[in-house]
Amino acid sequence: MAAPKIAGFIGLGNMGSYMARNMINKGYQLVVHDAVPAVTSKFVSEGSGATAASSPAQLAEMCGEKGAAAIISMVPEGSHMREVYLGSDGVLKGGPSKSTLLLDSSTIDIDSAQQVEKEASKLGYTFMDCPVSGAVPAAKAATLTFMIGGPKFEEAKTVLEPMGQRFFHCGPVGSGLTAKICNNMMLAISMIGTSETLNLGARMGLDPKLLTDILCVSSGRCWSVDTYNPVPGIKESVPASNDYKDGFGTALITKDLGLAQTEATKSKSATPLGSISHQIYRTMCAQGYGSKDFSVIYKILSANDSQK
Repeated sequence: MAAPKIAGFIGLGNMGSYMARNMINKGYQLVVHDAVPAVTSKFVSEGSGATAASSPAQLAEMCGEKGAAAIISMVPEGSHMREVYLGSDGVLKGGPSKSTLLLDSSTIDIDSAQQVEKEASKLGYTFMDCPVSGAVPAAKAATLTFMIGGPKFEEAKTVLEPMGQRFFHCGPVGSGLTAKICNNMMLAISMIGTSETLNLGARMGLDPKLLTDILCVSSGRCWSVDTYNPVPGIKESVPASNDYKDGFGTALITKDLGLAQTEATKSKSATPLGSISHQIYRTMCAQGYGSKDFSVIYKILSANDSQK
């Protein structure tokens, strides 16, 4: 009989909860932790079969005792990730097995990932950045794309396969985040363009569903049109059809655009549309839309037009 597959999972939010559950569905025994104890308790009590840990350090200790293949983290920001691994009650204090991979799937600043990798390496651990693309629908469907930075790609891929469909080795630690930050800048730009386009068509008398069908087979086709459409009712499974709830928050894409602008400044890269998109989403956050899915830009544009 094969030995059970064991892993730790830290961060059970909109993305992490689905990712962790997909690992369980594929036969993993999980030790789980979230910064909000009630979230951890809820996940465990829902029949997941997971074991709760009160801190990242305790999770790491339990994973070490069980011989876990990996500890996976999915948290909002670099400061959270540094605390998870380097804090006084962090993973590195808990002493996981040296064979346990430390895989962070958060979208954070590259400096934080490289800082954690440096400290982990001193202790003999392998830390890798493994950010994802696909948002909540792909997390739920286990069809995420992983962009992986670090030395043990095949081993990391084996652990991550229950949660995704596509895996890219981007290079050393930090390169996965480089790919993710570039992707999300493109995503923000395309969502604004898609929303402007569909709103313009609607204002000129075109049915948004008809225009979507045309765009999906024309040169304007993109993910924001054919998969994550911002117009309510066109795609039933996306946040736009659920009052822009439970998706990729406007505050989060604003954070990611900020990361892109930081790296653009460092590398002296011209990103005028990225900069404008950052300003637009920052304004949306200031107007109270931070918790809404980022596709709510369509609602704002159409509401502004209707008031003219």
